[in-house]
Amino acid sequence: MLAAPTLLLFALLCINQSSAHRNPKTEHEIEVQRALQAAAYHCAPAVESFTASRKQAWAQQALAGIPGLPGLQHLFSAETYGDIADAAHNSESQDHAHDNDEIMNCTPISDTHIQNNTCVLAPEVTEGPYYHTEGHPIRQNIAEIQDGLLLLLDIGVMDVETCQPLPNVLVDIWQANATGSYAGHPVPHPHLANEVPAKEGKRRGLLSAFPRTIPQETWLRGAWPTDKNGVVQFTSIYPGYYTGRATHIHTKVFPEWSVIPENNTFKAGRLAHTGQFFFDEDLNMVVDKMYPYITNPIKDIRGRTRNVEDSLNIFHDSYGPEGKYNPVFKVHLLGGVLSQGLIAYITMGVNASASYDNFWKG
Repeated sequence: MLAAPTLLLFALLCINQSSAHRNPKTEHEIEVQRALQAAAYHCAPAVESFTASRKQAWAQQALAGIPGLPGLQHLFSAETYGDIADAAHNSESQDHAHDNDEIMNCTPISDTHIQNNTCVLAPEVTEGPYYHTEGHPIRQNIAEIQDGLLLLLDIGVMDVETCQPLPNVLVDIWQANATGSYAGHPVPHPHLANEVPAKEGKRRGLLSAFPRTIPQETWLRGAWPTDKNGVVQFTSIYPGYYTGRATHIHTKVFPEWSVIPENNTFKAGRLAHTGQFFFDEDLNMVVDKMYPYITNPIKDIRGRTRNVEDSLNIFHDSYGPEGKYNPVFKVHLLGGVLSQGLIAYITMGVNASASYDNFWKG
């Protein structure tokens, strides 16, 4: 028998999704989003167990001396999390134990630092102007020749309809390099070379998007399917910043996709989620002082935009209409010091039945 929250969620999924692919703005859209979040709260024990088990599995690998140099293929094998019991993701007994707890109040349910407290429905936010609808390689190491602080990403994907991890969904990510540039978009339009950032409105602090002039560049772009435990891992570098935007990484989730073997890219099918991930401000401030981040060309002109000042309200919108989803990575050192690299965890809950437009609406 389906639990009441699940029945509610199924009913909500029947609502027309034509206005999706953006954060809800109207009263009706906000109420739908709130109801979806409420229906997802009962997933909280599964989310906590999911993230905690991934951290434990990583710690066991590290203590055993297995990872060696981060980026080795065995670190990202399908069996990396083979010791995580299925029961950890299906905690029906835990659900009942917390029926009368603070779990429905969207408060942290333990000190394991789960990445969205008890709200697992990740809000839809803009993909921005630097997404390429074609040509993202299917790979886990997306850095190519870009220099920067080593960053391993551990991203869990859960289905809010079932509270179960989602295997074999394609997670597509893209980000700026250490000095704030995106692959393929090195310079502004010639007539906008001396443009100054917008001074008011939602676009306050932003410049016009740089055009794509080097289509063959693919660094810091890539996609990979989640494994049997709903986890995907990438090797990257800590992203840099550019005018008007907080430090972030973009993501899309495709339940339906197909490989293009000629160039090892993919043909996008149904899109279930578009979002952005962020980093803690204290960590951003430290990385700002490291090489090559310190060479960012706007460091002494405009500097980095803080999370709370993010243009277009993207950081704010990434928390959802009630501010209860956490889009900030939980980050740990890979070694004894920061310069040895970081591993960043986050779990996003997606509506696996959703179907959104896969193009930028400006």
